[in-house]
Amino acid sequence: MIREVVLDQSQAPAARAALRKRLISGLGVGGFGLLVVSLGGWWFTAALGGMVHLGLLEFFRMAQFKGIRPATKTTLVACQLLLFTTQWAIQGGLPADVAHAVLPLSGAAICGWLLLQPITGSIADIAASIFGLFYLGFLPSHWLSLRGLENGLEITLSACLMIVATDIGSWAVGRRYGRRPLSPISPGKTIEGAIGGFISAMLIGLICGQLMGWALHGLPGLLLGALIALFALVGDLTESMMKRDAGVKDSGDVLPGHGGILDRIDSYLFTPAVVFYAIALCQPLLAP
Repeated sequence: MIREVVLDQSQAPAARAALRKRLISGLGVGGFGLLVVSLGGWWFTAALGGMVHLGLLEFFRMAQFKGIRPATKTTLVACQLLLFTTQWAIQGGLPADVAHAVLPLSGAAICGWLLLQPITGSIADIAASIFGLFYLGFLPSHWLSLRGLENGLEITLSACLMIVATDIGSWAVGRRYGRRPLSPISPGKTIEGAIGGFISAMLIGLICGQLMGWALHGLPGLLLGALIALFALVGDLTESMMKRDAGVKDSGDVLPGHGGILDRIDSYLFTPAVVFYAIALCQPLLAP
């Protein structure tokens, strides 16, 4: 998520250099994302698996700063298994019930692993491990489910565009008009910026809905844009809350100008599940 920042004139040159670095890095990541989403299938699964792996390492690093000892290796394997089985089931090579069983069985395996350690795991160890499985395994797997829908490419790209619109709209409006803080969790964000993000996502949603021929002149796209903006904000503030609790500024330093993988994908974690189930539930209403 792009941060809203107010700078004085003395900070302007450094800010421009940082912004340039962010733009170059962001364009590179965006281009790569467009490529793998367009390819779909196992290419998309492999790329998503790489991001999930790096993001989970960053999450566990923050947990360890708090003295928590999560089941790192077991959870890393479980998340990859969850993505693998989800994609395999989408392609028809695996019964859907087998893929659905991975989440609860992985949770049991994580608890079993913590029980076998020399120092028995605590509630915090179990909670961090299970949340890691949910946060960076189960939730991102819905990108694969979304891509596997009929017209999945168009829907997935539209959802990504709405998230990008939320980021850019909140940054641009917040930088120009931001006055009232949105949350103490992330002091740089403002109510005005959040409103700008919502409006931007809804406009993109309206356009995408019309291009995909949805009923009511694309009105469902307008509502979907609002829903995506809401959960993109929830994702961003959730990661900010974890960083604040762990006492770190960024989750990592993988991406120049952006920090860690989690800093870049936080808005993309809760949204795919919301979009997938919204589309699945409202499919009959979307036909023109």
